[in-house]
Amino acid sequence: MPLIEARGLWKSYSMQAEEVHALRGVDLDVESGEYAAIMGPSGSGKSTLMNLLGCLDTPSKGSYRLNGREVSSMDDDELAHVRNQEIGFVFQTFHLLPRASALRNVELPLVYRGVRAEERGQLARKALESVDLGDRLEHRPNELSGGQKQRVAIARALVNQPSIVLADEPTGNLDSATGEEILAIFDDLNRRGNTLLVVTHEEDVAAHAKRVIRLRDGRVEKDTRR
Repeated sequence: MPLIEARGLWKSYSMQAEEVHALRGVDLDVESGEYAAIMGPSGSGKSTLMNLLGCLDTPSKGSYRLNGREVSSMDDDELAHVRNQEIGFVFQTFHLLPRASALRNVELPLVYRGVRAEERGQLARKALESVDLGDRLEHRPNELSGGQKQRVAIARALVNQPSIVLADEPTGNLDSATGEEILAIFDDLNRRGNTLLVVTHEEDVAAHAKRVIRLRDGRVEKDTRR
């Protein structure tokens, strides 16, 4: 059974009495342990697909099963639970709490899960050590470089041991050297068995993935494995 199984995914929006189709019947399987990049020009539907796969939105039509569970018809509370348990997110703009330490930022998904404080601290520390930030536990975001902030975000994405990590333009706010450092972390995560889906418009970022899914006009135009 694929980790991700999408069949006939449509996402439509009504805009000024006109219906706009962001996705037009996407079929997609992703196996556990894959490292895939989702690419496409602006308006191709890649961000919409990311939102659906990340349970941040629901499709207008079609079926989406994540880890064997049908999530396309779940309500908001059920989707929030799936996001917390199954999915780790890494965003271009980090989304860190500015007044919280790196450790507290990484603990946040565990707070939502109801993990007790002592265990939260241990798990968050371990996640930060896994991205070489064991010496920055008490630093706040304004005391960290851009690359260090993204490492905190990656640690936060990993702390719940999710089924899949979704990254949206993860190097977009970083210089090229720092971006390569983050991509090296992704390479290592995949070698350790993590499933990664990265949305990007950069070919050098996609080159790290073992599979490239190209969208155009809301459809899968090309799906290439290396």
